Amino acid sequence: MRFNELNLSQEIIDAVEELGFTEMTDIQQQSIPLLLKGADVIGRSNTGTGKTAAFGIPAVESITDVNKKSVAVLILCPTRELAMQACEEIRKFSKYKRIVKTSAVYGGASMERQIMELKRGANIVIGTPGRVIDHINRHTLKLDNIRTVILDEADEMLNMGFREDIESILSKMPEEKQTVLFSATMPPEILAITEKYQHEPVQIKIKSAQKTVESVKQYYFMTAMGRKTDALKLLLTAYSPESAMIFCNTKKMVDELTEELVKSGIRATGLHGDMKQAQRTQVMNSFKSKSTSVLIATDVAARGIDVSDIDAVFNYDIPQDNEYYIHRIGRTGRAGRTGNAYTLITSRRQQYELKDIAKYTKAEITELPLPDKADIIETKKEKIIQKIVEMPSAPDNVSDILDKLASMGIDYHEVSARIINSILQKEIESLPEFDMPKPLKKGKKSGAKTVKIDISIGRSKRIAPNFILGALVDATGMSGKDFGKIDIFDNHTTVEIPETETDYILDTTNPMKINGNKVEVRLYKGNAVKEKTDKVRRTEKASKPDRRKSAYGRRKKSSIFGDYTPNRKKRTKKRH
Repeated sequence: MRFNELNLSQEIIDAVEELGFTEMTDIQQQSIPLLLKGADVIGRSNTGTGKTAAFGIPAVESITDVNKKSVAVLILCPTRELAMQACEEIRKFSKYKRIVKTSAVYGGASMERQIMELKRGANIVIGTPGRVIDHINRHTLKLDNIRTVILDEADEMLNMGFREDIESILSKMPEEKQTVLFSATMPPEILAITEKYQHEPVQIKIKSAQKTVESVKQYYFMTAMGRKTDALKLLLTAYSPESAMIFCNTKKMVDELTEELVKSGIRATGLHGDMKQAQRTQVMNSFKSKSTSVLIATDVAARGIDVSDIDAVFNYDIPQDNEYYIHRIGRTGRAGRTGNAYTLITSRRQQYELKDIAKYTKAEITELPLPDKADIIETKKEKIIQKIVEMPSAPDNVSDILDKLASMGIDYHEVSARIINSILQKEIESLPEFDMPKPLKKGKKSGAKTVKIDISIGRSKRIAPNFILGALVDATGMSGKDFGKIDIFDNHTTVEIPETETDYILDTTNPMKINGNKVEVRLYKGNAVKEKTDKVRRTEKASKPDRRKSAYGRRKKSSIFGDYTPNRKKRTKKRH
């Protein structure tokens, strides 16, 4: 269905056509006619389906001369970015309808400026719950003439703890009003709000998350916890996306990852809720203008971001909710383009979580091996060759430079080599200085070169191999498969590790505790005499059956059924 088939004013039709909108999306086609009639609506739809136009166009159309000087429509959004985005879109729809005046109210921005906008007669207000309540308490936002209230991303507002604020706002409004709610999910808290504040609402459900992600190819990579950042650097260098978003679950991780990528020469910037509004605006402008190619964000901060040409999305952390996964990958593959989504996982448990996500989204998420550093360099070389082949012929005046260089003992071949090397180094400067470790399959040749580390604890402290392996995995974040043979001696232990991981393992395991004992880990250089002595001592002990002890220190006796440990307590003679 086309927009010009709706009963809309000519001003809105002109604005919509100017924006290039012709066919309506499913949510728009089902919502707009109902909202124009004044019905209460519950809309279930994911990010990227055109919700803003679905409620924004009817909101603009509802403004008449009667309510042109008072607030008639209030739209609540979970984040500043979403409020700003919705306000910007609604201004576009109202371009030719002069009586419509919008105002966005949110924390982190000038209260005085917002008060001024409200006093000048804003009739559509878009804001976050906290700042809306501030204005209500200051009497700068009056709700007496509200005719429509819209809750956008209602589930997210509840997740952020805004339920009390929302109910406080709704309770202060006139009873005769239109209440509209859009949400990706319908938890019990939302249903409670709809029952209390809506009158015979019409439910609209846009089916299947598949529509949102069908244009996105999805992949995942297994890596060690301690190697996630290095793995991400490999992927960014290998795929070289012009514009990419990376999602983390915490603000702290956003800051740490941003700092690490910038150190590696990657044009990255971070976005999260603790940043001031001026910073957030600067970050978004930088990303939209392509000054920075990588945006790292939390799920909440990313709400409201509308950048249509994102090449790839990276899930640095697995999202805490299946819907978050859809919101994340829906940032790419928009406007008829295809996109790619990559997820880093570090354990078998996370692999199961990703399978659940794949089942929920009805999409295939394919495992890929992490690219090898040597292969990435070769690919970059091929691209450089292709670029040179496609370059136009050099003008004659360049030969003067070559002649001068030749007179200085630098021939044509050396000039080319230096220039190409400079280009190549710039292309691969963000590559981490390591090769991804190959699992050390015990008893089999894996092809990975190995060395040994020496740990200052052994059999004398009743240490077993599983204690050693568990401590190493916990300290490094690597998989148990990344470690090889473990030899436990009386006072120390050696462990086979991939040679490429030596520095990393030594850094992350010092200091380290094993079974409550503080240990030192260093590169093993061999101590044949000490190990031989240890072996002789163990042989001598083993030759005396009555002195053998179990792991728990009790003496063992032998029987035809094998060794057993008696439970009887030793009797002691009383001295008289």
